[in-house]
Amino acid sequence: MSTVQISAADVNKLRQQTGAGMMDCKKALTETNGDFEAAIDYLRKKGAKVAASRQDRESNEGVVIARTSEDSKRGVIIELNCETDFVAKNAAFVAFANAIANEAVQFNPKNIEELGELEIDTENARVKIADAIINQTGKIGEKIGVSKYEVVEGEKVIAYIHGNFRLGVLVALNQNPDNAAEVGKDVAMQIAAMNPVAIDKDGVDATTIERELEIAKEQIRAEGKPEEMVEKIAAGKLNKFYKDSTLLNQEFVKDPSKNVAQFLSTVEKGLTVTAFKRVALGA
Repeated sequence: MSTVQISAADVNKLRQQTGAGMMDCKKALTETNGDFEAAIDYLRKKGAKVAASRQDRESNEGVVIARTSEDSKRGVIIELNCETDFVAKNAAFVAFANAIANEAVQFNPKNIEELGELEIDTENARVKIADAIINQTGKIGEKIGVSKYEVVEGEKVIAYIHGNFRLGVLVALNQNPDNAAEVGKDVAMQIAAMNPVAIDKDGVDATTIERELEIAKEQIRAEGKPEEMVEKIAAGKLNKFYKDSTLLNQEFVKDPSKNVAQFLSTVEKGLTVTAFKRVALGA
C-alpha cells in the first residue's frame, strides 16, 4: 500500500488529464505512489480490462459522422457506437467521433483495421485510434467501437448528416458546378429519405433482381393470372422497382414532376451521380 499522501488537488489534476472518475483517479495514484505517468498507465490498463469485459454488451447507440477532404474529392463516413443515448449525445463523445473522421479523411485508410492504426490527439498525447477507443471505454464505462467505415471518391463529393448524427450520406457528382454544394445536399437528402439500392438499374446486383422477379411472379400467380402472362407482368413490376428504388429514376422529393436524373440535367447538362453511400445508425 502506498504511503504517499494523495491530495484532492492531485486527484483532480489526474481527472482533468484523463477524464476518469474521481475514485478511479484516487485509486490509480494510490497504487502508483503518486506517479502521474504511472497512474495514467494504470488507468489505461484498467480501460483495456473494462473494454474486454464488455464485449458481450450491445452498443447500438452512437453517432454517424460524414466528412469530406479539403478538395472535396473524397469523403468518409464513420459510425462510432456506444451503449446508451445519454453517452451518444455527450459533446465529448461527438468530438471524439469527429476526431476519428478527420484522421480518416486525411489519411484514407483502406478499412476499419487500418483506421484503428491511425493516431489522434487525446489526453495531451498522440495515440492510436484503437487504443483511444479502449481508453474511452474505460473512462465512460460503456462498450465503444467503430462499426462502419465508408469511403466515396469523385469529382465533387458532398457530405450530409441527418437527424442529430443518426444518419450520414456521401454523394459524388461527375462535375463541379457553381452550386454543387447545394445540389449535392438536395441529392443527399433524397438518399437519406428514400434509401435507394443503387444509382440506376445497371447498379442493382443480380441477386436483388432475381429476388424481385421471384416475388413478382408469386404475386401474379396468386392473383390467378395465366402462366403465359407471368413473365411479361413480372418484367413490368421489375421496372416499377427500378423507378422506386434506384436513385436517378426516383421521383425527386423536392419536385415530384421530375426524377432525380432530370433534376440534375436542369442544373447542368450531363451532370450525374457517380457514387453514394448511406449509413444509418444501428442499421
